[in-house]
Amino acid sequence: MTYTEAIQFLGRLQTFGARFGLQNIERLAGLMGNPQDKLRFIHVAGTNGKGSTCAMLECIFRHAGFRTGLFTSPHLVTFRERIQINRQYISEEEVAGLVDEVQRHLKEGSQDSPPTMFEVVTAMALRHFAESRCDWVIWETGLGGRLDATNIVNPEASVITNISLEHQEWLGDTLVEIAAEKAGIIKKAVPVLCSEEGIEARSVIERVARENHAPLTWVGNEADTSLTGKHQRRNAALAAAVARQLGINQAHIFAGLATVDWPGRLQLLNLADGRRVLLDGAHNSAGIESLIGALDECFPGERPAMILGMLSDKDWAQMCRALAGRAANVFTVRANSSRAVSAEQLAAVCNEGGATLRAVACESLAEALNQAQEERLIVVTGSLYLVGEALELLRPANARAPSERELNEWKTQK
Repeated sequence: MTYTEAIQFLGRLQTFGARFGLQNIERLAGLMGNPQDKLRFIHVAGTNGKGSTCAMLECIFRHAGFRTGLFTSPHLVTFRERIQINRQYISEEEVAGLVDEVQRHLKEGSQDSPPTMFEVVTAMALRHFAESRCDWVIWETGLGGRLDATNIVNPEASVITNISLEHQEWLGDTLVEIAAEKAGIIKKAVPVLCSEEGIEARSVIERVARENHAPLTWVGNEADTSLTGKHQRRNAALAAAVARQLGINQAHIFAGLATVDWPGRLQLLNLADGRRVLLDGAHNSAGIESLIGALDECFPGERPAMILGMLSDKDWAQMCRALAGRAANVFTVRANSSRAVSAEQLAAVCNEGGATLRAVACESLAEALNQAQEERLIVVTGSLYLVGEALELLRPANARAPSERELNEWKTQK
């Protein structure tokens, strides 16, 4: 099997959408020898900051001399980003080999409930990390927590970054319901660390931790990190607390936080023509609030041009209004997703503020960047899909086939 054939196979699995439940992943992992039983995990859930916190933890543990596995989603450019060892992407040959193995196992079992792409990729990651003898695996949830495929593991620590309204159609309509889903990663007697501040969500997490006799630590301070923004300093404090809980010394924690890299999150690119492009994957209201706070902190007095692309299953109108109030000019595009809001709809909402700002709907990201060629600071945000496309466009060496971007698409089955 070639890498292209492997990506095509994973793409076909998207027909089965995303699914809540552990039956398929337990069956797949069993067919592959239950590799999760050979690994130590830090399991990370939450609404925002999961990926950044995972990146920080990986960097800390790698600085401490451990061989680290990192499992995150979605990817920005290449599928291989999702499965990394010591921050090296899984190779194309390894992806092809793992998909070939999964196909053989699927032929042996019942197809009454075919696995989803995420379930297959989760099993692939488990196998890859076990075969590579990782000392620690930093393990990010996909959607929710309680019934997410990643919840097959029994971690050394359960980490919850924060709770906001998201995916209400699947996780629940209230913060209490969503918190219960995220708290589903809490295991018997396994330490829990969390930086959520809201009373409603905290009460749920406290209850679930108490029921599981799991020691609970609230983290409310900040720590210095190479990543930009107050929200990242909070994520850094959480990562530092987790590392201390698991026996990592302060020198390694400091070194890891000072050198961590996480593309697409307040990532500043300096273009040859003098323009600065800030890429940020903020894709919900809480993320947009953090982005605006970072702009106020890092670019005081500057009103950047903004290029916006958003998905329809987010609170996109509220996000548009918030960003338009901070922008000098706005250019809207349709993000690379079947769930994307049209550029015209985005522009119409941004223009509700009156004559002080005129949002322009563009046919493509390339056109939007061209329209903003006189701007000195440009913010590209609203969706990780759009940020990934910008990385490909502005760093052509990163470009991948469209089929890899499309692997981020999903539909959820309850």
